[in-house]
Amino acid sequence: MLSPFVELRRQLHQIPEPGFQEFKTQQLLLDQLAKLPQDRLTIRTWRTGILVYIKGLNPSKRFGYRADMDGLPITEETALPFPSQHPGYMHACGHDFHMSIGMGVVSHFVQHPMQDDLVVLFQPAEEGPGGALPMLSAEELQDWMPDQMVALHIAPEYPVGTIAVRPEILFANTSELFIDLLGKGGHAAYPHQANDMIIAATQMVGQLQTIVSRNVNPLDSAVITIGKMEAGTKQNIIAEKARLEGTIRTLSAASMDKIKGRIEAVAAGIEASFDCKVAIDWGSNYRQVYNDPALTVEFMEWIRGRDNVTLFQCTEAMTGEDFGYFLEKIPGFMFWLGVDTPHGLHNAKLDPNEDAIDIAIDTITAYLRYKSS
Repeated sequence: MLSPFVELRRQLHQIPEPGFQEFKTQQLLLDQLAKLPQDRLTIRTWRTGILVYIKGLNPSKRFGYRADMDGLPITEETALPFPSQHPGYMHACGHDFHMSIGMGVVSHFVQHPMQDDLVVLFQPAEEGPGGALPMLSAEELQDWMPDQMVALHIAPEYPVGTIAVRPEILFANTSELFIDLLGKGGHAAYPHQANDMIIAATQMVGQLQTIVSRNVNPLDSAVITIGKMEAGTKQNIIAEKARLEGTIRTLSAASMDKIKGRIEAVAAGIEASFDCKVAIDWGSNYRQVYNDPALTVEFMEWIRGRDNVTLFQCTEAMTGEDFGYFLEKIPGFMFWLGVDTPHGLHNAKLDPNEDAIDIAIDTITAYLRYKSS
C-alpha cells in the first residue's frame, strides 16, 4: 500500500504550474491541510504560497521548514502512469517531492506535537522569478519568522537513503542574463549599408567566454553560459536585432559583481565597435545557499547516528536556489536527498525513487524533535 505522501506526490506531479501561477497546487495542498486536526494548526496564504503554523507543547523557539512549489516549462518524457496533465510543464526539479515531504512533516507534528513551534512554508516561484525574497518580507510571515530554517533538494545522483550536505557554501550565486543588440537591417547583397547584429552577437559571445578565464581568480569558481541566441528572419536579410540569453554562476558575491561589471564593459565595447545599441537585463538573481557551519556540523553528527540514512559530505555545486535568501536572514541549512535516478534535474525523463519520500519525512521530523528537546 502506498504511503499517503507518495500518493500526494503523484497528484502534485500531474499539475505542474509556473511560478506565482500555482493555483491548482495551492488548492490541493489546502484540501490536504483541511483534513488534519485543526486544534494546533493555523494556516495563512500568501499569493499562491501557504504558511502553516503548528503550535508546540511548551515553545521557547520556532523552527521552519521550506518546500518549493512550481514546475518547469519542460514537456515530460517519462513513462510514468501519472504524467503531467499540463502540456509543456513538468515537475522536473523535484518540487512535487519537496511539497509531499513538507506535508508529511506537517501531518506528523499536528498529530505528535514537539515542544517548540514549527512553521512550514510552501513557497511559490523558486524556478523564477523568485518567491523566497518577497515571501521573507511578506506581512503573513513577519509574526511567524523562524529561529532556524531547514530545507532539502532531491539529488538524482545519490542512492536512496543518502543525505549529502556540507558546511558553508552549498549552492552558487546565480543571475540570469538577457542581452539585446540593435543595429540596422538590410539586404544581404549590400552589407555596407547595414549593421549586422549576427556578427555583433557572435563577437560578444566570444568575448563573454574570456571573462571567467581572464578576470576571475583561478582558485575561485564561476560560469558564464549563453544557452540561447536569436537573430534574423531570412537567409538573405541582414539581421537588425539579436538576443542572447544565458546564466551566470559564482561561488562568491564579489565574483558575481566583478563579472557583471566586465559584461557591461564588453557591451560598451561592442556598441563602439559595431555602432549599435546593447541592453542588458540581469533577470532573476539568487543569493548563494550558505549553510550555517555550526548547525550543519551538528546535523551531520546527528545523521551519523541514524540507522536508515547514510551521510555524504558533498562538494559545493553551481546550481542556484532562492532558499539562500532565507539563510541570509535565518540560521539554517539545506541538504541533498538521494533519489537514485539516471536522469538529472531539469531533465524531461527525471523519475526520482519515491522510497526517498518517507525516509525524508522520518529524517526531518526526527531531527526537529531532537532539536526541540
